[in-house]
Amino acid sequence: MPPTWALLVALGLLMGAMGVWIYIALNLFAPTPRAPRRSEKQYTTILPDGSRSESKPLPCWIDKWAAKKEAAKQEAGKQPGAKVVVPPQMPIEEPELFMSVVVPAYNEEDRLEGMLEEAVEFLEKEYGAAHAGEKDQGKEKGWEILIVSDGSKDATVDKALEFAKEHQLSQHPVPTPGPWFKAGSTKTPHSTHIPHGSIRVITLEENRGKGGAVTHGMRHVRGQYVVFADADGASRFDDLGKMVEGCRKIEDKDGRGVAIGSRAHLVGSEAVVKRSKLRNFLMHSFHILLRIMTPPATARIKDTQCGFKLFSRSSLPYIIPYMHSEGWIFDVEMLMLAESADIGMIEVAIGWKEVMGSKLNVVWDSIGMAWGLALLRACWLLGIYKRD
Repeated sequence: MPPTWALLVALGLLMGAMGVWIYIALNLFAPTPRAPRRSEKQYTTILPDGSRSESKPLPCWIDKWAAKKEAAKQEAGKQPGAKVVVPPQMPIEEPELFMSVVVPAYNEEDRLEGMLEEAVEFLEKEYGAAHAGEKDQGKEKGWEILIVSDGSKDATVDKALEFAKEHQLSQHPVPTPGPWFKAGSTKTPHSTHIPHGSIRVITLEENRGKGGAVTHGMRHVRGQYVVFADADGASRFDDLGKMVEGCRKIEDKDGRGVAIGSRAHLVGSEAVVKRSKLRNFLMHSFHILLRIMTPPATARIKDTQCGFKLFSRSSLPYIIPYMHSEGWIFDVEMLMLAESADIGMIEVAIGWKEVMGSKLNVVWDSIGMAWGLALLRACWLLGIYKRD
C-alpha cells in the first residue's frame, strides 16, 4: 500500500489533469458567433412608389462603439497607468427614434403577417410615424421594425415586403387577422397605414439560430428602447407599453434597464394545462436547472424564455458585444450579462397564447438548452468568455 502522501499527490495530479482536459474541452466546444457577412449588413425596404429598394447599408452603432473603444485602448497604452475608457464614459450614439422592434424569422411565411398587423397597429398608435422622432423634445415618437430572416427557405422575405407595400401605399390596407384577433368576431380586424421605410428586412445568408438573428438585429437598431418579439405573435403586443413603464422604473442614472416579458402568472391557466405532461415536466425541470446554475438575479427570474424582452439603448453596449450563444439559450446569456454589469431587471406580466407552428422540438431542444446552459456557465466562470 503506497504511503498517504503519495496517494494525495497522485490524486492532486489526477485532478489537475482533469481540470486541464476540461478547460481544453470547453475551449473546443464553446460556441463562437460567426462574424456578419457583407450582405447581412444591408437591408431592403419598400420605397414611396411601392418598389423594392436596392440593398442599403444598415446603421451600426456597435461598429462605431467598438472603434472608439479600440482607439481608447491604444491611447491608454501610450500612457502607462492610464485606465481604458469604457461605458458609460463611452456611451452609445444617440437614438434616432423611440422604439425599435427586432423580429427573428425562420420560415415564417404563414405567421409573420398576422404578427406584424398587431405590431404596427400598436406602434403607430402609440409612437406616431417612423420619421417623427425629435431629439431633445421629450417626445416619444418614431418606430421601426427590423425583420431578420434567419436563412429562411420559404417566402418569409417576400411576405414581409408585401405587407410593408400594402400598408404603405393604401390608406385602408387589407387587414390580416393576427393571433389575438378573436375568431368568429363580427368586428373587422383593424389595419394600419404606415410611413415608408418603417419596416426593414435583413437577410442572413444561412441559418444562425434565434439568438444569432436577435443579436444581429440588435446591432443595427436606432431606437431609445429595443424589444425583440417572436414572429408568431404569441406575446400580446399591446403590453409593450407596460414593458417600457416597467423598464423606466428600474433604470439607473445612466439609463440602463431591462424589462422581461413574463408568462409566470399563466402557470395553472388553460393555456399551460393543455400542454402535454412531457412539455410541462421539461419546463419545470429547466427552471430548476436555471435556479441552480445561474447567478442570483438571473436565478430569481421566473420566466427567462419568453420571446418578448425590452432593453434601454444605454444597456446594449454591456450585453450585445459579449454575446456568444446563438441558439435557444441566448436569453439566459443576455440576462447574465445584464446582471454582471449591475443593470436592473424587472419582470412584467404580459398576455401570451399558444400559437401553432412552433419550431421547438420539445425533447431534443430541451436537452440542447440544458447542455448549452452548462457550457455557457462554465465558460463564463472559467474565464473562457470575458469582457475585453
